[in-house]
Amino acid sequence: MPRDLSALLARAPVIPVVALDDAGLAEPLARTLVEAGLPLIEITLRTPQALDAIRAVARAVPEAVPIAGTVLEERQIGEVMDAGAHAIVTPGTPPALAEALARADVPALPGCATASEAMALASLGFRQLKFFPAEASGGTRWLSAIAGPLPHLSFCPTGGVTLGTAPDYLALANVPCVGGTWITPKAALAARDFDTIGRLAREAAGLRGA
Repeated sequence: MPRDLSALLARAPVIPVVALDDAGLAEPLARTLVEAGLPLIEITLRTPQALDAIRAVARAVPEAVPIAGTVLEERQIGEVMDAGAHAIVTPGTPPALAEALARADVPALPGCATASEAMALASLGFRQLKFFPAEASGGTRWLSAIAGPLPHLSFCPTGGVTLGTAPDYLALANVPCVGGTWITPKAALAARDFDTIGRLAREAAGLRGA
Protein backbone atom coordinates (compact mmCIF):
# COMPACT_ATOMS: atom_id res chain seq x y z
CA MET A 1 0.00 0.00 0.00
CA PRO A 2 1.37 3.45 -0.87
CA ARG A 3 2.87 5.34 2.04
CA ASP A 4 2.26 8.96 2.92
CA LEU A 5 5.34 10.88 1.80
CA SER A 6 4.34 14.20 3.34
CA ALA A 7 6.98 14.13 6.08
CA LEU A 8 9.72 13.08 3.66
CA LEU A 9 8.91 15.72 1.05
CA ALA A 10 8.72 18.40 3.73
CA ARG A 11 12.39 17.91 4.61
CA ALA A 12 13.63 20.18 1.81
CA PRO A 13 12.07 22.54 -0.74
CA VAL A 14 14.11 21.08 -3.60
CA ILE A 15 15.07 17.55 -4.58
CA PRO A 16 18.24 17.61 -6.72
CA VAL A 17 17.83 15.39 -9.78
CA VAL A 18 21.10 13.97 -11.04
CA ALA A 19 22.44 11.49 -13.59
CA LEU A 20 25.84 10.17 -12.54
CA ASP A 21 28.26 8.68 -15.04
CA ASP A 22 30.75 8.06 -12.24
CA ALA A 23 29.50 6.31 -9.10
CA GLY A 24 32.59 7.62 -7.32
CA LEU A 25 30.97 11.05 -7.28
CA ALA A 26 27.93 9.83 -5.37
CA GLU A 27 29.34 9.94 -1.85
CA PRO A 28 31.00 13.39 -1.97
CA LEU A 29 27.98 14.78 -3.84
CA ALA A 30 25.56 13.45 -1.24
CA ARG A 31 27.69 14.85 1.59
CA THR A 32 27.78 18.25 -0.11
CA LEU A 33 24.01 18.30 -0.58
CA VAL A 34 23.27 17.17 2.97
CA GLU A 35 25.60 19.82 4.44
CA ALA A 36 23.86 22.45 2.31
CA GLY A 37 20.43 21.44 3.59
CA LEU A 38 19.19 19.16 0.80
CA PRO A 39 19.15 15.60 2.17
CA LEU A 40 16.97 14.14 -0.59
CA ILE A 41 18.77 13.27 -3.82
CA GLU A 42 17.13 11.70 -6.85
CA ILE A 43 19.64 9.55 -8.72
CA THR A 44 18.15 8.73 -12.09
CA LEU A 45 18.51 5.34 -13.74
CA ARG A 46 19.79 6.97 -16.90
CA THR A 47 23.35 5.72 -16.62
CA PRO A 48 24.98 2.33 -16.05
CA GLN A 49 26.44 3.69 -12.79
CA ALA A 50 23.09 4.61 -11.22
CA LEU A 51 22.61 1.55 -9.00
CA ASP A 52 26.18 1.71 -7.76
CA ALA A 53 25.67 5.41 -7.01
CA ILE A 54 22.51 4.71 -5.00
CA ARG A 55 24.32 1.92 -3.17
CA ALA A 56 27.23 4.23 -2.32
CA VAL A 57 24.97 6.93 -0.88
CA ALA A 58 22.90 4.45 1.12
CA ARG A 59 26.03 2.86 2.57
CA ALA A 60 28.25 5.88 3.22
CA VAL A 61 25.95 8.85 3.87
CA PRO A 62 23.26 7.85 6.38
CA GLU A 63 21.99 11.44 6.62
CA ALA A 64 21.07 11.40 2.93
CA VAL A 65 17.89 10.05 1.41
CA PRO A 66 18.77 8.34 -1.89
CA ILE A 67 15.80 8.22 -4.25
CA ALA A 68 15.77 6.17 -7.45
CA GLY A 69 14.50 8.22 -10.37
CA THR A 70 13.51 7.36 -13.94
CA VAL A 71 12.18 3.96 -12.91
CA LEU A 72 10.48 2.68 -16.07
CA GLU A 73 9.98 -1.06 -15.55
CA GLU A 74 8.65 -3.32 -12.84
CA ARG A 75 11.91 -5.27 -12.60
CA GLN A 76 13.73 -2.09 -11.62
CA ILE A 77 11.72 -1.81 -8.41
CA GLY A 78 13.52 -4.75 -6.82
CA GLU A 79 16.87 -3.60 -8.18
CA VAL A 80 16.68 -0.14 -6.60
CA MET A 81 15.34 -1.54 -3.35
CA ASP A 82 18.30 -3.92 -3.17
CA ALA A 83 20.63 -0.98 -3.84
CA GLY A 84 19.21 0.88 -0.85
CA ALA A 85 16.86 3.44 -2.40
CA HIS A 86 14.54 5.00 0.18
CA ALA A 87 11.92 5.86 -2.44
CA ILE A 88 11.12 5.57 -6.14
CA VAL A 89 10.20 8.24 -8.68
CA THR A 90 8.83 7.63 -12.17
CA PRO A 91 8.55 10.10 -15.07
CA GLY A 92 5.22 8.60 -16.09
CA THR A 93 3.28 5.66 -14.72
CA PRO A 94 1.59 3.10 -17.00
CA PRO A 95 -1.06 0.96 -15.26
CA ALA A 96 1.13 -2.13 -14.79
CA LEU A 97 3.95 -0.09 -13.27
CA ALA A 98 1.52 1.82 -11.05
CA GLU A 99 0.06 -1.42 -9.72
CA ALA A 100 3.53 -2.84 -9.07
CA LEU A 101 4.52 0.30 -7.17
CA ALA A 102 1.33 0.08 -5.12
CA ARG A 103 2.30 -3.45 -4.08
CA ALA A 104 5.96 -2.66 -3.43
CA ASP A 105 7.44 -2.26 0.03
CA VAL A 106 9.01 1.09 -0.80
CA PRO A 107 7.47 4.57 -1.01
CA ALA A 108 6.88 5.90 -4.51
CA LEU A 109 6.27 9.25 -6.13
CA PRO A 110 4.68 8.21 -9.44
CA GLY A 111 4.76 10.62 -12.34
CA CYS A 112 1.75 12.12 -14.08
CA ALA A 113 1.03 14.95 -16.52
CA THR A 114 -2.78 14.98 -16.77
CA ALA A 115 -5.81 15.00 -14.49
CA SER A 116 -6.80 11.52 -15.67
CA GLU A 117 -3.36 10.14 -14.81
CA ALA A 118 -3.46 11.79 -11.40
CA MET A 119 -6.90 10.34 -10.71
CA ALA A 120 -5.82 6.86 -11.78
CA LEU A 121 -2.86 6.99 -9.39
CA ALA A 122 -5.05 8.36 -6.60
CA SER A 123 -7.36 5.38 -7.05
CA LEU A 124 -4.41 3.14 -6.13
CA GLY A 125 -3.80 5.09 -2.94
CA PHE A 126 -1.11 7.52 -4.03
CA ARG A 127 -1.53 11.01 -2.57
CA GLN A 128 1.83 12.56 -3.50
CA LEU A 129 2.70 12.59 -7.20
CA LYS A 130 5.43 13.84 -9.48
CA PHE A 131 4.22 16.36 -12.07
CA PHE A 132 6.41 15.90 -15.13
CA PRO A 133 7.41 17.55 -17.38
CA ALA A 134 6.15 20.45 -15.32
CA GLU A 135 6.93 23.48 -17.47
CA ALA A 136 5.89 21.76 -20.70
CA SER A 137 2.66 20.45 -19.16
CA GLY A 138 1.20 23.70 -17.86
CA GLY A 139 3.41 24.59 -14.91
CA THR A 140 1.89 26.55 -12.07
CA ARG A 141 -1.32 27.20 -14.00
CA TRP A 142 -2.03 23.47 -14.25
CA LEU A 143 -1.24 22.92 -10.58
CA SER A 144 -3.47 25.81 -9.51
CA ALA A 145 -6.32 24.50 -11.65
CA ILE A 146 -6.02 20.90 -10.46
CA ALA A 147 -6.16 21.91 -6.81
CA GLY A 148 -9.90 22.57 -7.10
CA PRO A 149 -11.14 19.13 -8.22
CA LEU A 150 -8.28 17.17 -6.61
CA PRO A 151 -7.55 18.96 -3.32
CA HIS A 152 -6.39 15.73 -1.65
CA LEU A 153 -3.35 15.41 -3.92
CA SER A 154 0.03 17.14 -3.76
CA PHE A 155 2.68 17.32 -6.44
CA CYS A 156 6.44 17.59 -6.83
CA PRO A 157 6.84 19.43 -10.16
CA THR A 158 9.99 18.52 -12.08
CA GLY A 159 11.14 19.32 -15.58
CA GLY A 160 12.19 22.82 -16.57
CA VAL A 161 12.01 24.16 -13.01
CA THR A 162 14.77 26.64 -12.18
CA LEU A 163 15.96 28.67 -9.21
CA GLY A 164 13.99 31.57 -10.67
CA THR A 165 10.70 29.72 -11.14
CA ALA A 166 10.84 27.42 -8.11
CA PRO A 167 9.38 30.03 -5.72
CA ASP A 168 6.24 30.32 -7.87
CA TYR A 169 5.72 26.57 -7.57
CA LEU A 170 6.51 26.44 -3.87
CA ALA A 171 3.96 29.20 -3.21
CA LEU A 172 1.18 26.78 -4.19
CA ALA A 173 -0.57 24.87 -1.41
CA ASN A 174 -0.39 21.57 -3.30
CA VAL A 175 3.39 21.76 -3.91
CA PRO A 176 5.55 20.67 -0.95
CA CYS A 177 8.76 20.63 -3.01
CA VAL A 178 10.15 20.75 -6.53
CA GLY A 179 12.71 18.67 -8.39
CA GLY A 180 15.57 20.32 -10.25
CA THR A 181 18.69 19.56 -12.23
CA TRP A 182 20.16 23.07 -11.93
CA ILE A 183 21.81 22.28 -8.59
CA THR A 184 24.19 19.72 -10.08
CA PRO A 185 25.41 21.07 -13.45
CA LYS A 186 27.16 18.49 -15.60
CA ALA A 187 30.26 20.66 -15.91
CA ALA A 188 30.52 21.03 -12.13
CA LEU A 189 30.14 17.30 -11.61
CA ALA A 190 32.74 16.50 -14.25
CA ALA A 191 35.17 18.91 -12.61
CA ARG A 192 34.29 17.67 -9.11
CA ASP A 193 33.49 21.28 -8.32
CA PHE A 194 31.61 20.67 -5.09
CA ASP A 195 32.08 24.29 -4.02
CA THR A 196 29.81 25.41 -6.86
CA ILE A 197 27.34 22.60 -6.20
CA GLY A 198 27.31 23.47 -2.51
CA ARG A 199 26.58 27.11 -3.27
CA LEU A 200 23.72 26.20 -5.61
CA ALA A 201 22.36 23.74 -3.06
CA ARG A 202 22.40 26.35 -0.29
CA GLU A 203 20.50 28.75 -2.53
CA ALA A 204 17.93 26.04 -3.20
CA ALA A 205 17.62 25.09 0.45
CA GLY A 206 17.00 28.74 1.25
CA LEU A 207 13.84 28.69 -0.85
CA ARG A 208 12.02 27.12 2.09
CA GLY A 209 11.81 30.48 3.79
CA ALA A 210 11.51 32.61 0.66
